[in-house]
Amino acid sequence: QVQPVESGGGLVQAGNSLTLSCAASDRTFSAYAVGWFRQAPGKERDIVAAIPVNGGNTYYADSVKGRFTISRDSAKNTVYLQMSSLKPDDTGLYYCAAKITPSYLRERTYSNVLDYDYWGQGTQVTVSS
Repeated sequence: QVQPVESGGGLVQAGNSLTLSCAASDRTFSAYAVGWFRQAPGKERDIVAAIPVNGGNTYYADSVKGRFTISRDSAKNTVYLQMSSLKPDDTGLYYCAAKITPSYLRERTYSNVLDYDYWGQGTQVTVSS
């Protein structure tokens, strides 16, 4: 069982950058598809970005395309979310989620909350105007 742990959140001014990390102690983390989600107060948890097992064909929500980059370092069992040109609308609790993925689906990304098996506790990102 994988337990994702998020870090890197904080308070930043609009226009600045921030990088979130999602780490897992289990070496099998590299065999999981991973997604970053965010949830603003009173709103649903929405997909931000997703990365497949093989690290290619990444997925981004339209609102973050061109500003956010998701990547993974399998040697470090870590997935990153680099966020630039941050806006106040990017404020929220950011969650990392992992999905058990069979090898024949190693190129697939997943964008639905219900697709994922394991969730972290979240890290808060607040963007001030």
